Amino acid sequence: MNNFHSTAFFVKHPFRIEDLKVPHRHDMRKRFTVVKTIELSKIDYDNFVADLCVDRTFIEKNKGLCRIDEDGVWLCLLVKQRGQPDGVLVMPDGSDYPKYAAYYHGEEDEQ
Repeated sequence: MNNFHSTAFFVKHPFRIEDLKVPHRHDMRKRFTVVKTIELSKIDYDNFVADLCVDRTFIEKNKGLCRIDEDGVWLCLLVKQRGQPDGVLVMPDGSDYPKYAAYYHGEEDEQ
């Protein structure tokens, strides 16, 4: 999963997952790599994507792993429902909630 050539469109302060699935210019995408994958149960994932503004313990515990490296690559968390390929890329930027987030289609998709 550590693919430095993957890109995604990160939204600042998204409210819910629909905010991440908006049309955007390709040049607005950021290079990213996933430093940790967090798999949630269906009910926990549904709760997470329905309200992305809430502080989450799993983000608080892992936010220290996230940063933008010297090459401009966003090192972020991937939060997904257990058994599903898609999810949400999270860049907390020091917060306990997804300050920046992007929709992730799945490993098999070209980003």
